[in-house]
Amino acid sequence: MKILFLYPSWTGEYKLFSHFAKKAGVWPPSNFTLLAAISEQHGHKVTIIDAEAESISVKKLIEKALSNGPDIIGLGGRSPFFHLTRELAMGIKKKNEKIPIALGGQHITIMKEEAFFPCFDFAFIGEAEKSWPQFLEKFQKGDKDFSEIKGLIYRQNGKSIFTGHWEATRDIDSLPFPAIHLLDTKRYRIGTLRGAKNFTTIQTVRGCPWKCIFCASSALNTTVMRRRSPKLVIKEMKEVIARYNIRHFIFLDDILTLYKKHILEICDLIINEKLQITFEGGTRANLINEDMIKKMKEAGLIRLSFGLETVDDEMRKTMNKKVPLEAYSTGNRILNKYNIEVCNSVMIGLPGETRETVKKTLNWLRNTREVKQANFAIAVPYPGTEFYRMAKEGEHGVRLIAADFSKYRRYGSAVTQINELGPEDLIELQNEGFISIYSAYWRWLPMLRKNGILGVVLMFIRLFKLTVRRFSFFPEEAKKS
Repeated sequence: MKILFLYPSWTGEYKLFSHFAKKAGVWPPSNFTLLAAISEQHGHKVTIIDAEAESISVKKLIEKALSNGPDIIGLGGRSPFFHLTRELAMGIKKKNEKIPIALGGQHITIMKEEAFFPCFDFAFIGEAEKSWPQFLEKFQKGDKDFSEIKGLIYRQNGKSIFTGHWEATRDIDSLPFPAIHLLDTKRYRIGTLRGAKNFTTIQTVRGCPWKCIFCASSALNTTVMRRRSPKLVIKEMKEVIARYNIRHFIFLDDILTLYKKHILEICDLIINEKLQITFEGGTRANLINEDMIKKMKEAGLIRLSFGLETVDDEMRKTMNKKVPLEAYSTGNRILNKYNIEVCNSVMIGLPGETRETVKKTLNWLRNTREVKQANFAIAVPYPGTEFYRMAKEGEHGVRLIAADFSKYRRYGSAVTQINELGPEDLIELQNEGFISIYSAYWRWLPMLRKNGILGVVLMFIRLFKLTVRRFSFFPEEAKKS
């Protein structure tokens, strides 16, 4: 069969932030490349069109999809951009209603039948590495009884049928390497302090044991922990280097340093095999130490991300963030010592937030010179999270005021009222956050290296406009000056 996976363009939804979203967001669609590899194992011909990487409009994407003549189309979609997936599916059906469209991803997994619109024919709930090939076998034979395939929603006689909870993939070593040969790999570049790098993604551990309130861990069953063999990880890296000359890897692991022995074994193999790569990932600030970072640096680590969120103790308890605040100062200091870039993620508008708690976080960042970079996102109560439940029920001063998921974006948009802070206040506070950290001269060079001249120009224009409004938003600052 001819299988076509479509990934619509989405960064344009961020408008003024789209330049930075594109710099950080054009990643290979790893979910599709893995399912594509499984499909190829079963003898199918597969095509992937990444409209984000290729800058293709929805109209052009529909034209390309139809000209491909697929037997089935696969789509995915996260909550804030699910409207784009639906728009694409509706456009295809309008041109040719006979092409079956299958859907997967976080949003449909959480919302299930509620998001199973008429433009979709099949929906895969949760991990699909087992259900997808089972489905393809029956679909190719013309068998319309899918009742024994777990984790599937389909229609029968006009009614939606859900076959029940999906089967998690326990042995992730058994999965094939992602089919990145189906992508134009040269299009995937990311800004770093060492210049823009051609990259791909790789995973060594699947899952996260913690349950922060802003993560849909329970709904997505991400607390099931599974590890890949370090030797298999290295084998995949060597294949990527040999076939595509890609030497920068972004680890998809939720917590890269969760299993110390595991990541250090991978680093030893990288060093012993003389792979000469660079890599990056994310972890918790209290799960690193200097000896570990020294080894990871030797293996090629150039960037690590921490989730700081807020410095307020009570808010950190509410959000179930079990990382001591001092760990961030220590972690940033260690990474700076080894010239490794550190990204610190902050969320504005979490449960319990007030103007004072936001200022406390911004003051900490302003006075903590170890922090070279921070990202200021507006906290979003995505469906399936404890935060979403709190917002719907009005707990901890949070009230959900928008049901349109297309507004559930982290930049320039807010969908909650938290205590005295409305959506416009949260947006303004986000702007204040960018001013606070990027008006410091010692942070300008890293920004230039990562985002290029255009990114710096856009940032300074933004900073100038925001600074004009700054004293009116924080009038007490004007009294001090």
